[in-house]
Amino acid sequence: MKIFGITGYSGAGKTSLLEALIPLFVARGLRVSLIKHTHHDFDIDKPGKDSYRLREAGCAEVMLLSNRRWALMHELRGEAEPNLDEQIALLSPCDLVLIEGYKEAPYPKLEVHRVANDKPLLATTNPAQIVAVASDAQATQLPALDVPLLELSDRAAIAGFILSYVALS
Repeated sequence: MKIFGITGYSGAGKTSLLEALIPLFVARGLRVSLIKHTHHDFDIDKPGKDSYRLREAGCAEVMLLSNRRWALMHELRGEAEPNLDEQIALLSPCDLVLIEGYKEAPYPKLEVHRVANDKPLLATTNPAQIVAVASDAQATQLPALDVPLLELSDRAAIAGFILSYVALS
């Protein structure tokens, strides 16, 4: 499995970019999986549903499955957040694992940067593993970069860069 990350500050458009890139990868016959990190509390279950009630009753894990999909919910219940490599190991085999967030993870990443966010470039403040920047800014609007600058709206070019970088093109 090849692993590639999309990172950047909140509001930069990471999820929107991934939403546009994934169909391009799938159209090339690739099996793609994704791990999204969030700093927010979240719940994919619904209060009142049986699975929610059983999880709230104390189950460490609850698996839901149907003829269309399955999901495994794991309650940490005070345990430390698992590291990314542990989570990647839980995925089924695929061609490409995309990771969203994880600014510090030791995997190659594309930084999504929007001028309107008024945030510094991670590629200049914390350049480890950032191999390209996709931005709505012109090169003259940004500090000098040691990595390629891609036009954020050119999804095909970004997809091509990623596939080339991970040797799946």
